[in-house]
Amino acid sequence: MKWFLYVLKHYATFTGRASRTEFWMFALFNALFAIACLIIDNILGTERILYAVYMLAVLVPSIAVSVRRLHDIGRTGWWYLLNFVPFGAFVILVFDCLPSEPADNQYGIHPDYINYNNPQKQSA
Repeated sequence: MKWFLYVLKHYATFTGRASRTEFWMFALFNALFAIACLIIDNILGTERILYAVYMLAVLVPSIAVSVRRLHDIGRTGWWYLLNFVPFGAFVILVFDCLPSEPADNQYGIHPDYINYNNPQKQSA
């Protein structure tokens, strides 16, 4: 849950890097909350209004964490545009599964060295 909240707190941060754990934990909790919204919409009979509001609310954080994940493997965030090409989402899925670059790169320090409780304090 801390990863989901971390991504939401940094909702428009397209710089830096996101580890696989950060990305996939955000994706997991995002899917769980989306399913919960669908269930609540179904119970209330609101025609997916709550679901649509939730998905709009997490649109920018989802793109931001995806771009930071691409940075973590040494790719530019422009690769995210492959999602709009047929079968490009599969390439992005493969990129999301790749391990982090082992050292710091041009996009920032290795995510394992970030203190997620206090991002201003970097630990060695």
